Amino acid sequence: MNFSEKVVSKVKEKFPSSVLDVVEFRGETTIKVTPKDIVEVAAFLKTDGELQFNLLVDLTGVDWATRKDRFSVVYHIFSIPNNFRLRIEVPLGAEENIDTVSKVWKTANWHERETYDMYGIKFNNHPDLRRMYMPEEFEYHPLRKDFPLMGIPGSLPLPKK
Repeated sequence: MNFSEKVVSKVKEKFPSSVLDVVEFRGETTIKVTPKDIVEVAAFLKTDGELQFNLLVDLTGVDWATRKDRFSVVYHIFSIPNNFRLRIEVPLGAEENIDTVSKVWKTANWHERETYDMYGIKFNNHPDLRRMYMPEEFEYHPLRKDFPLMGIPGSLPLPKK
């Protein structure tokens, strides 16, 4: 059994009702899990003696626009001792929130703030969920598919031709 199979097997065994799908694509393993269990799954992946996913490399959002579950929150994690990268994907409805994993990986604090700012995805129990790039009073989220390509109408004059 290779390491990818071991990871998937252990997660499915520990969280049988949480795993929605497993995808292998171009050498990368993605485990899709339910939103309600993300903190427990993340903590297990980090603290399990064999797996040791001790580094959250990145956390971001994806706006699928027309899907029932409009957003996905994607976690890229890495096990330094095992030299193995794993993706965790969590589907979310347009108005759904997700729990923070900042108690599991401290770096999630900034990644979640950036995802909130750019996509409007809210993280429950986050220690400091506020915007990073856009002003607090800015009511839009620039990486959403419905954000106007030419900018917010009436906000800036268009350049003269």
